[in-house]
Amino acid sequence: MEINKIYNEDCLLTMNKMDNDFIDLTVTSPPYDDLRTYNGYSFNFEKIAKELYRVTKPGGMVVWVVGDSIKDGSESLTSFKQAIYFKEQCGFNIHDTMIYQKAGPRFPEKIRYAQIFEYMFVLSKGKPSTTNIIMDRPNKWAGWTNWGNNAHRVKTGEMKAVKDAKRYKKFGSRFNSWPPLEVMDEEDILYYISTGMKYEARLNVSVYANGFGFGTKDKSAYKHAAIFPEQLVEDHIITWSNRKNLVYDPFMGSGTTAKLAILLDRNYIGSEISTEYASGAIGRIQDVEHSRGILMDEFEIASKKRLDEENNFQSEVSEKVNDITRKDKWQPDAPNKSM
Repeated sequence: MEINKIYNEDCLLTMNKMDNDFIDLTVTSPPYDDLRTYNGYSFNFEKIAKELYRVTKPGGMVVWVVGDSIKDGSESLTSFKQAIYFKEQCGFNIHDTMIYQKAGPRFPEKIRYAQIFEYMFVLSKGKPSTTNIIMDRPNKWAGWTNWGNNAHRVKTGEMKAVKDAKRYKKFGSRFNSWPPLEVMDEEDILYYISTGMKYEARLNVSVYANGFGFGTKDKSAYKHAAIFPEQLVEDHIITWSNRKNLVYDPFMGSGTTAKLAILLDRNYIGSEISTEYASGAIGRIQDVEHSRGILMDEFEIASKKRLDEENNFQSEVSEKVNDITRKDKWQPDAPNKSM
């Protein structure tokens, strides 16, 4: 099957051409609850879900971005019904339930709080084979440790004294909140984990600017009714895949997933049933074919810069902790309340 191509057809036809265990990562946002007419096309969710499971490699991932409409005064719960089907009828694990928080609501509400997010269900076929957790969340308590005696509890339940208790890293993994910050690749993350670090992973509520002029600078992309923010796609591709892996989008739309796959040095396949959208997507990605891997290169440069910062910070902490002239336990200055 030809890769690095957008197929102008129903995604079920595209997946029918694929062998079992073919795709490393799927990133997509399907039409849901008839919120968009999508040029009059409709989709069979259950067949698509089962085919996605078949073509996903063991350890592969699917990022399924979906929301709910309001029907008869109630949220439809389409999102959760689909997530449950993926798990109970297809065999996927629900690896993570994340939140994509938009910069603003679709429209103001009068009887409920304005709806401003969609769910990002991260599905895995067995144990994930790639998890490049983005470690770029600043920790305002970096360098701090416990306020009492330095000790930890051993298996017997007793407390054992240690020279210095574990200290907070400067940066850590995201929670479910992803502001569009610099991110790191797998090699950097493994290095940080092995050495101790001041970067932590993000949370899992991701905040992205959306709407005309914000989700992408490509004006042609807005011919599609509901486009992905590029940063959202970039973050997921970095997190759940590696260079040269194969990324699929069964609802390619304006071509955002293919564009970011190219810029991050991944291969891609896309399906798009609308001839209008498929034509626009193909034209859009032709403009970036000559820039393959450029975002990944920039990402690695930023990671190296953060690695140097991390190493310098750890050296400073170690020097102060091991200062034999100190009679008290060293702690950094308290963080600013405005942080």
